[in-house]
Amino acid sequence: MTGVAIIGGTGLTALPGLEISHQQTIQTPFGEPSAAAVFGLYDGKSVIFLARHGSNHTLPPHKINYRANIWGLKELGVTHIVAVAAVGSILETMRPGDLVIPDQLIDYTWGRESSFFSDNLTEVTHIDFTHPYCEDLRQQLIHAARQVECQTYNHGVYGVTQGPRLETIAEINRMARDGCDIVGMTAMPEAALARELGLCYAACAVVANEAAGRCPIELTMAEIERNLVTGMQNVRSLLTKWLELDTTITK
Repeated sequence: MTGVAIIGGTGLTALPGLEISHQQTIQTPFGEPSAAAVFGLYDGKSVIFLARHGSNHTLPPHKINYRANIWGLKELGVTHIVAVAAVGSILETMRPGDLVIPDQLIDYTWGRESSFFSDNLTEVTHIDFTHPYCEDLRQQLIHAARQVECQTYNHGVYGVTQGPRLETIAEINRMARDGCDIVGMTAMPEAALARELGLCYAACAVVANEAAGRCPIELTMAEIERNLVTGMQNVRSLLTKWLELDTTITK
């Protein structure tokens, strides 16, 4: 595998341990990406890092230029993307700090630019989205997770909400009835855009909090940030092991 990118979400606006060689800002037909692409070596392997919410975490989920981000990574030669995202747990067994490698998603977002195939078309283009995540890459992450000491769930349905507000109890109850296990705000249209460009895309979701109505105490951003400290340590352990195990990633 060559051309590896890691997209960092809330709690991962930079990649500690990345030996940075240079940064590059890309112009795309869809505008500028969220931040400059950061090139470097992570555990001795070549990696590109992109901060989804901007380098200073100033872009809310519904304002992210997902098309520019994915197009820009493709232009840089990326073939495989691991997307890190903070989520809330709907399934009570998933606790703050746990990792989830989702295999399905349900899209509840609206109004986002969700396709490269919208204007000036010679024909309508549809993608097969039966399985929204690249199974080969998912299995690599699952294999790496087994080698590190962190609780990781190998399956999960990611419910994608519009944000930036958190959800109501009624909304979470509906999502539970729909079959969602976790809730976040950035998996779509990111996953679909990667599929449109033929990129292998998988997610590593970090449980930052229990979703509305699942937690006996009031949810605060301070609590979410505390949980993310542990969760992102687990993410870094998993990513390090994944890069270590995959000897085909170029140095």
